[in-house]
Amino acid sequence: MKNGRGSGRASSGMVRLWGRHAVEAALKNPDRSHRKLWATREGVDSLDGELPSDFSVEWAQPADLARLVARDAPHQGLVLECEPLDDVFLADVLDGDPARPVLVLDQVTDPHNVGAIMRSALAFNACAIVTQDRHAPPESGTLAKSASGALEVLPWVRVVNLARALEEIAEAGYWRIGLDGEAEATLAEALPAGPVALVLGAEGDGMRHNIVQHCDAIAKLPISSEMESLNVSNAAAIALYAIATR
Repeated sequence: MKNGRGSGRASSGMVRLWGRHAVEAALKNPDRSHRKLWATREGVDSLDGELPSDFSVEWAQPADLARLVARDAPHQGLVLECEPLDDVFLADVLDGDPARPVLVLDQVTDPHNVGAIMRSALAFNACAIVTQDRHAPPESGTLAKSASGALEVLPWVRVVNLARALEEIAEAGYWRIGLDGEAEATLAEALPAGPVALVLGAEGDGMRHNIVQHCDAIAKLPISSEMESLNVSNAAAIALYAIATR
């Protein structure tokens, strides 16, 4: 099969998802157009609810499905090919609710990290995640599996210019806090009472200088001096919890 044999790549213009949570969330998403489902009987039985009678399913063995996804990917008997989600625009997700932060990622490129961050963002009621078009992972099965269904629910805004997006976020009334382990203030000290935009940079390099310049405050998580830093997805989860429990 074209683009099979462990590539994890879908047909041109399509996205291939795998794993129960990712596939089930995509099937339940009314904004997602589905093309085809490859599945084992056990995989379909594990889904919450029944497939429409006219839904296109090709029954397969686990070994056959393994050839349709990335190497060693845990497909759990389900592989779905579908169209990418429609674009989401920043102005449509800035609701100004002080309890709902915006999460901005500056050149975080690992799909596992971005997916895990999406999962935490949805868990802590963020209103959106914002990344660049470039220097961010595409919508993919790996990202969707790490997001555990959050990809289908959490608005993902992809922008050309992240600095301009931060300006628009500020104009909407958000206080922009960048996380940096070298900052003087802790996140608890920097948090305002109003809406927050949390900005995280790539592991190692951190936020770019221009992005730091577009933050209203720079803060750190108060971790032990025995540990240099946290994985970016772990840092995001802790910071989102701190915002949610102000």
